[in-house]
Amino acid sequence: MAAQQSQGIQTLLEAEKEAAKIVQQARQYRVQKLKDARAEASKEIEEYKRAKEQEFRAFEDSNILHLQHAGNTSTTQAALDKETDAKLREIDAVYQKKRDHVVKTLLERAVLVQPELHRNLKKPTA
Repeated sequence: MAAQQSQGIQTLLEAEKEAAKIVQQARQYRVQKLKDARAEASKEIEEYKRAKEQEFRAFEDSNILHLQHAGNTSTTQAALDKETDAKLREIDAVYQKKRDHVVKTLLERAVLVQPELHRNLKKPTA
């Protein structure tokens, strides 16, 4: 009976050692997974930084182009002002040319009165 107890204890000790190995492997696996996750997160952060830096550079470049075009805005504005003045002079010339005719036509229409009875008016019967 002592041999059986000794053998049972021995089996329990071996099982305990095996369990300790499994726990140790699980800890190592967890530590490795954490390291891998940190490395992956660092990679993602670097990629994100690079993307945002490129976006920022593109934004800066577009602002520089915008500022360069801003100088051209004054020349464009001057050209538009010149074109507007030319069109206003043209409209004024047409106005001066046709003013008398328009006034004459308006007066003729205002003075030309042909009184007539309304079509719905019924003549009184006596």
